[in-house]
Amino acid sequence: MRILRTGLSLVPAFALTLTVLSPLGLSAQTAGQDVHHAGRDIKDAAKDTGHAVKNVTNRIVTKTKEGTTVAADKTKETSVKAYDRSKEAGQRVVHPDTQRETHAKDRSRETTMTMEDKTKQEKQRIEDAKPQ
Repeated sequence: MRILRTGLSLVPAFALTLTVLSPLGLSAQTAGQDVHHAGRDIKDAAKDTGHAVKNVTNRIVTKTKEGTTVAADKTKETSVKAYDRSKEAGQRVVHPDTQRETHAKDRSRETTMTMEDKTKQEKQRIEDAKPQ
C-alpha cells in the first residue's frame, strides 16, 4: 500500500512540473514576435467580425425587402376584396340580376391580380438571389 501511495503522489507533482515548465519551452520566440502575432490575430479577428456583420446585414436587408413586398401585396389584395364586396352589396340592392355577371368579372380580376403578384414575387426572389 505504501508503494502505491508514493507512486500516486508523484504523478500530480510530475504533472504540475510539466505544466509550469512547458510554456517556457514552447515560447522560443522573442517578445516582439509575440506582440506581432497578437496584433495579427487581432487584425484577423476584426476582419472576421466585419465579414460576419456584412453577411448578417445583407440577410436582414433581403428579408426586410421580402417582408415588405409580401405585406404590400396582402394589403392590396385585402383592399380589392373589400372594394369588390362593397360593390357587390350595392349592386344587389340596385340591380339584383347583375350580381352573377359582376361576381364573375371580379373573380377574374382577382385571379389576374394574384397571378401578377406571384410573378412579381418570383422576379423579386430571383433578383434577391443574385450576388451583390
